[in-house]
Amino acid sequence: MALVLKPGMVGTGAISSPSVFLAGSIEMGIAENWQERIEREFSNEELTFFNPRRDDWDSSWSQTGEQFNTQVNWELNALDDSDIIFMYFSPETKSPISLLELGLYADSQKMIVVCPDGFWRKGNVSVVCTRNNIPMFNTIEEGIFALRTSVRKNQKLY
Repeated sequence: MALVLKPGMVGTGAISSPSVFLAGSIEMGIAENWQERIEREFSNEELTFFNPRRDDWDSSWSQTGEQFNTQVNWELNALDDSDIIFMYFSPETKSPISLLELGLYADSQKMIVVCPDGFWRKGNVSVVCTRNNIPMFNTIEEGIFALRTSVRKNQKLY
């Protein structure tokens, strides 16, 4: 069974490998909850998901406040610790933090990127992916297939 970890969770047990960080569009009220779809697709796999989509997110949190700082550090630590970073850019969003994370982890050799037509900076995402040999897909279905392949390859290593 897949384990899903979110910011603020405690007592979640042992992390299974491989682990996958679900990076990408989260804009509340705009971006679909694509993270849940990924979690369902892999619910019977032995792996861990780091899902930054916080159930109790409060957009009024100050960017200098404790809760915000804790959230961002949780995300950065999970990005570092994950075996695979699955990044989805929803065409309905701007996703500035996801663009930042793409730049931070572009040379990590652990990324899978889904950037559909219509995403406002698809050209930039494409150039970064090409320069860093990051597999980039146009549909979430293609990305899921690539993730499933990567998970199977990683599981053979453990």
